[in-house]
Amino acid sequence: MTKLSVNINKIAVIRNSRGGNLPDVVLAARNIERFGADGITVHPRPDARHIRYQDVRDLKGAISTELNVEGNPIDSFVALVSEVRPAQVTLVPDAPDAVTSNAGWDTVANRGFLTDICSHFNSLGIRTSIFVDPVPAMVEGAKLCGAARVELYTEAYASGYAADREKAVARYVEAAETARDCGLGLNAGHDLNLDNLHYFIERIPWCDEVSIGHALISDALYYGLENTVQLYKRCLIL
Repeated sequence: MTKLSVNINKIAVIRNSRGGNLPDVVLAARNIERFGADGITVHPRPDARHIRYQDVRDLKGAISTELNVEGNPIDSFVALVSEVRPAQVTLVPDAPDAVTSNAGWDTVANRGFLTDICSHFNSLGIRTSIFVDPVPAMVEGAKLCGAARVELYTEAYASGYAADREKAVARYVEAAETARDCGLGLNAGHDLNLDNLHYFIERIPWCDEVSIGHALISDALYYGLENTVQLYKRCLIL
């Protein structure tokens, strides 16, 4: 079954809005694991507006499931991931002022850079995943860069789901089939939610992992955190 990794950045946003340590992101991560999640995702950015570098260090020693650290591989990020050695690192081409991730890598134009980064993390035993748009050439490029997985950027699927879900998912099925043919593992994330998640997995059942944060934490305000994690897990059952 596809694994659920919960992005806890939004929990850190609430904490940072008041200072102190309420809510406690480490406690939240432990509870999310206890409620059934298969992993924890964090995306530290240079401005530390949500997850901070120290949070990543604290989480590595506190959780028992997989830790996935996302981010643009600038020098400070590479140093952090090299120190912490999470199970997985997801390379995302975020601009410093990006509100949220809004594009995948051009794995052809950036092949040399991404190859060096993947080689470095692979040598440390960290699984590498490259965030890409649903374009077969970008998936194939990720394979050539030495990545173990790709993460499909699913914003276009989510935004088109209500109007025509079959049309919205078609590009993702093609890209996912390319990943499978290349021998790449497959992750997906961005704007997946309780409405659109099951259909995505139904069409791409070989997806290894989905990373979900904003929608899940928002739903938890209405349904409670434990119940919400279980609702998302049920969406992954075929």
